[in-house]
Amino acid sequence: MKRFTLLCSALLLAAAAAPVRAEVDEITVAQQYGVSFLPLMLMEHRQLVEDRARALGIKVKANWVKVAGPSVMNDGLLSETIHFAAQGAPSLITLWDKTRSGVGVRGIAALTTYPLYLVSRNPVVRSIKDFSDKDRIAVPSVKISTQAIMLEMAAAQVWGDKEYGKLDSLTVSLSHPDAVLALTNNTGGVNAHFATSPFYEQEMKLTDAHLVTTNYEILGGPATALLVTTTSKFRLANPNVARAFYEAMKLAVTIINNDKKAAAQLYLELANDRKNSVDDILAMVSDRDYAFTLQPQKVLKTAEFMAKIGSIKQAPQLIGDLFFPEMLPAGGD
Repeated sequence: MKRFTLLCSALLLAAAAAPVRAEVDEITVAQQYGVSFLPLMLMEHRQLVEDRARALGIKVKANWVKVAGPSVMNDGLLSETIHFAAQGAPSLITLWDKTRSGVGVRGIAALTTYPLYLVSRNPVVRSIKDFSDKDRIAVPSVKISTQAIMLEMAAAQVWGDKEYGKLDSLTVSLSHPDAVLALTNNTGGVNAHFATSPFYEQEMKLTDAHLVTTNYEILGGPATALLVTTTSKFRLANPNVARAFYEAMKLAVTIINNDKKAAAQLYLELANDRKNSVDDILAMVSDRDYAFTLQPQKVLKTAEFMAKIGSIKQAPQLIGDLFFPEMLPAGGD
């Protein structure tokens, strides 16, 4: 017994002497382009992640990168070169399904609920069923972006579930700024674009541009278009960093919603936007269909569709399956 007691004491002393693994002191955050990313732009500008980290007793530096579409973000999350990624719901759903037994990609929180606008310059195209081989539709990433999944959902609604991929061959991968240029100049035959603000508003100034449909029409109501993801592996190893990032998101959303005019001015400055005015951006973010919110909407409906067409093997049963529960506001779907 005495030997056992001594052994236990030795083990306890060794454990006490062993250094606790420190959390990372530097993170990389990936985002894309547009007004919908304004909370993240504010977080970068005011160094809100760094501030919240200090309040939690840690030190961390956030590096911000902009990419054209979700494929780069997906690869970055899985390779651990990107720690937080601002993505659409389909990217989260796909990664959640693929990594449940591995690194475990899940959502930190939703970020922006807003319409995605399918714009066409083809006078014949007035609805989804009017697209033909004469059309090319720009999306951030073919097959995996939110816009690409919305096209598949719309096709399934028109032609039946088995024909969900009917429009896939018409899609091309372009960042939103590049898609605006392509649509304006008919580059590569691009005559349609599934756009976000402020790119949609720019395109609608073209005399022959018109709206075909929106993701709200396809999904049957307001839907989360942007959320932020990380891996369970990273969150478990860096709980305070994850908490600091979430709190910075929450603070940024509050700041924007409390003074949208100031936020609109900040967007113009940070995006170096010379095509829109403060009033233009203010009108976009003040629209009743546009909301900066951490509460997810229609994410499960998108997941159910993706499971039905075989894009994922298993649909989540609850919204809490897709998001870290301690960061999930009540009432999300």
